[in-house]
Amino acid sequence: MKTPFTSRVAIVTGASAGIGRVIASDLSEAGAAVVVNARRHAPLSELASTLGGRCAAVAGDCADEEVIRSMLDRAAMLGGKETDLVVVNAGRGLNGSSITSDPEEWEEMIRTNLLGAARLIRAAGLRMLKGSDGKTGSDVLSVPRDIVVIGSVVGRHVSPFSSMYGATKFAIHGLVEGTRRELGPKGIRVTLIEPGFVETEFQGVAGYDPAWVSGIFEKIGPVLLPSDIARMVAFVASQPSHVHVSDILVRPTRQDYP
Repeated sequence: MKTPFTSRVAIVTGASAGIGRVIASDLSEAGAAVVVNARRHAPLSELASTLGGRCAAVAGDCADEEVIRSMLDRAAMLGGKETDLVVVNAGRGLNGSSITSDPEEWEEMIRTNLLGAARLIRAAGLRMLKGSDGKTGSDVLSVPRDIVVIGSVVGRHVSPFSSMYGATKFAIHGLVEGTRRELGPKGIRVTLIEPGFVETEFQGVAGYDPAWVSGIFEKIGPVLLPSDIARMVAFVASQPSHVHVSDILVRPTRQDYP
C-alpha cells in the first residue's frame, strides 16, 4: 500500500483472520490508527500486539451495541478524534438455500450479516456526522470520511447453492445504497465492495463441501486473495474527499458464475 493513512482512524470488524486481518494490517502499516474487532479473543490480541501501539483490540459480538460503542470509543481515544474509516467486514456464510440450508443457523447469520452491519453503520455514521456540524456545501468535504462494507457477489447474483447467505448480502447491499444517498451529501462516503471467490477459511466455516470448493477453485482459479480485497479498500479510502468510488464488484478473472 503506497498511500499513507497517517491521519486516519480506522475500525475493522472480522479482523481475526482472512480479509479483515489483511485490511487491518495494511491500514496499520500505512500509518492509520486501527481498532480491530472479532469474536475470537486470542488471534485478535495477537494481531493487535503485532501491529503495535496504534492498534487496539475490542473482542466481542459485532452485533452487540455495547461492543460497537466500545469500538467507537476506543478509536476516538487511540486516534485523538472520532473514527473516519470504518470497514464493516464481519460476516458468516451458510451452505445451502432456503430449502436445503440448516434453519437453526439462520438467525445468527442474519444477526451478524445484517443487524450487526446496520448497527455499526448507524453508530459510525452518527459519530462521523459530528464532524459536519455547522458545515455546508463543499465544506463538508474538508476531510475524507468512509464507511466501507464488504458485501458479496452473491448479494447481487443470488445463487441456489448459497441463497440464504446471499439474501443477507442482498439486504445489506440495499442498506448501503440507501445510506450512501443519505450520508453522501453530508460528506460521508458509503462504499460497497462485492468479492467473488476469495481463498480464506470462509468456505469451511460456512459448511461447504471441501471437495466442491476444491473443484470450483480448480475450475476458476487462481481465486482472489485477502490482499486483493484489502487493496480495493485502500483504493476507495485513498481517493480525494470529493471522489467516491461507491461500488466495486471484483471477481477472479476466470469466475463465470455467480
